[in-house]
Amino acid sequence: MSYKGKTILFDCGIHPAYSGMAALPYFDEIDPSTIDVLLVTHFHLDHSASLPYFLEKTTFKGRVFMTHATKAIYKLLLSDYVKVSKVSVEDMLFDEQDILRSMDKIEVIDFHQTLEVNGIRFWCYTAGHVLGAAMFMVDITGVRVLYTGDYSREEDRHLRAAETPQFSPDICIIESTYGVQLHQPMNVREKRFTYVIHSTISQGGYVLIPAFALGRAQELLLILDEYWSNHPELHNIPIYYASPLAKRCMAVYQTYINSMNERIRNQFANSNPFDFKHIYPLKSIENFNDVGPSVVMASPNGLQSGLSRQLFEMWCSDKKNACVIPGYVVEGTLAKTIINEPKEVTLMNGLTAPLNMQVHYISFSAHADFAQTSTFLKELMPPNIILVHGEANEMGRLKQKLITQFADRNTKIISPKNC
Repeated sequence: MSYKGKTILFDCGIHPAYSGMAALPYFDEIDPSTIDVLLVTHFHLDHSASLPYFLEKTTFKGRVFMTHATKAIYKLLLSDYVKVSKVSVEDMLFDEQDILRSMDKIEVIDFHQTLEVNGIRFWCYTAGHVLGAAMFMVDITGVRVLYTGDYSREEDRHLRAAETPQFSPDICIIESTYGVQLHQPMNVREKRFTYVIHSTISQGGYVLIPAFALGRAQELLLILDEYWSNHPELHNIPIYYASPLAKRCMAVYQTYINSMNERIRNQFANSNPFDFKHIYPLKSIENFNDVGPSVVMASPNGLQSGLSRQLFEMWCSDKKNACVIPGYVVEGTLAKTIINEPKEVTLMNGLTAPLNMQVHYISFSAHADFAQTSTFLKELMPPNIILVHGEANEMGRLKQKLITQFADRNTKIISPKNC
């Protein structure tokens, strides 16, 4: 975004369905050397994972900011990404050293703290979505732009809902991931989630939950641990949280408890809610004790490679087993393919196998749905709305609905193409 000679880059992610250079944003369309400030809203790969590449391997020489929790988790998540990526060494966009070097360059910002760089003033608000997620308000000579990143106005078990800024921006750049869809109420989704898992276990099956090690995984672990506590008959059934980073991830969550909602802070006064009673870390498939029904949460969330893919291939042909896809999955990933329940799937070795396991899509992805988006925009009433972060058809439908909603005002709504 450029205005009056100042240039800002919002977020710096990769496309999770691709690997190597193909996963990068269109960096060749911009001149990194002209960027004054890079603001990263949260740690998810599609918002942060090209940062080591961008900082180390392009002409960018500006400053980069994110919140404290985002920085802590960014480091872990990118280490995990490097470990589970199935690309050759020469196709790797960056290595562990690049991640560490990028950590030296990342500066942190507190929520509601105002900073100024080269005449660009900016501050941030809580965005919900994941721990540390921020919406950035940028002010250049009095013109204000709000960039939501990914946000959710629904409080869940551990996160606060997104804040509403106290004044209206001139331009609101807003995510459109779920377009005009409406989410089921949280308690309905939780019931479906625990019902599917309990009934699969009762039939002697395995449950695979493909999810990244950090983010929505913690919400699901809180739900599972509480459900197991309330069902003594499940106490001999193990739940594994499978990630080389499992223990370190939990330490970060325990550190940033004060950034979470009141419910979890109250629990923390008695005992640490992230110190799970029924969930065990699992480092690799070699450590997996395969002796009967169990629940395994494993990364990556798209089943492209890594432990979640290995377990999927072991379990996909038995109809007793289930795969619960707990969040938004990207076009081009195996997780997206199996939601439509094809008869067969292609294994990593190129052979095919029947897909007999049950596949359930129950989204906990904490993005705003249409109801949240339209309410948020009604409260802010920005004269200009720019839709981003959505699949073209969904975004088109959202645009039409918003045009109707704001018909009596002179609101400009644009949905720019991806380059």
